[in-house]
Amino acid sequence: MRAARFTGPGRPLQVQEVPRPEPGPDEVLVRVRAAGVCATELHFTDGLLTPARTPITLGHEVAGTVEAVGGAVTAWEPGDRVAVHYLHSCGDCRQCRRGRENLCAAPRGMLAFASDGGFAEFVAVPARSLARIPEALAFVQAAPVACSVTTALHAAAVAGAGADDVAVVYGAGGVGSALVQVLRHRGARVVAVARSPRRRELARELGAEWTIDPADGDVGAQVQRLTGGADCVVELVGTADSGRQALAALAPGGALVYVGYSAERIELDPVRLVVPEQRILTSVSSTLAELEQGLDLVARGVVRSVVDRTEPLEAVDDVLGALARGEVTGRAVLVP
Repeated sequence: MRAARFTGPGRPLQVQEVPRPEPGPDEVLVRVRAAGVCATELHFTDGLLTPARTPITLGHEVAGTVEAVGGAVTAWEPGDRVAVHYLHSCGDCRQCRRGRENLCAAPRGMLAFASDGGFAEFVAVPARSLARIPEALAFVQAAPVACSVTTALHAAAVAGAGADDVAVVYGAGGVGSALVQVLRHRGARVVAVARSPRRRELARELGAEWTIDPADGDVGAQVQRLTGGADCVVELVGTADSGRQALAALAPGGALVYVGYSAERIELDPVRLVVPEQRILTSVSSTLAELEQGLDLVARGVVRSVVDRTEPLEAVDDVLGALARGEVTGRAVLVP
């Protein structure tokens, strides 16, 4: 089968012929019908993240059909339409038992991080890591749900955003466009921050009440002037400058939730957090239940899966280049 293989930072991905995986007793072989391209892939290629091994197949947003099942699998059968929860939790540790499988202490695998991902024709995954795709939802729309929408759902829950809260989405890319919609669904009033005019226009189309261009001046001051201060800021950029401005955007009692990251660091002045009782939180990944929730929301039209372009697997490096240049609005999707 064909697969896009990562061999090290600074190198193009190589589409190679590799053996088709065989499912283990409790695994399912999925024929990949669509695979979303996330900014996390850029963090591998620029060296910020290091996978457990190389070469490895990238791609952690996967939708497809069941091709074959292991001997112990009873819940799935060939032809079923499925999306893959990319973190393969153990199901037994303390965090899993608490419903926090995104923090699993002993994950069996993680697509494109520790095990081969979905930039391929087939991928083998644990049966317990699958969610059923509603019939109304196309594979191309379902694939980005596996990270962009689920990450947004989890981050909004961590932030605790609710009715009439002012919520800032700092970075309106793939996750950001989903987050605007999720926050609106929770009743929040949304501010979207993006340098790209196309991304700001999309954010307004998806429900943002205000949009801000960082080129117009200090983002924190702009948020304060427009809204009187944010109840939460979800930080999807992760630079030192965006972190400082996100903190400056908060109202008393507000929460800054980090989702994005970079190689940069931010300095904190504790007294400036303590006196207004502001909080800094983090949000990582999602749960299988959030994947199921996200697929349902998109299938019902509550959240739109924003797909900028679809390309064949062989175009993976062109797509990554476009993503790095900020030319992708929403998600690009590969169709093997």
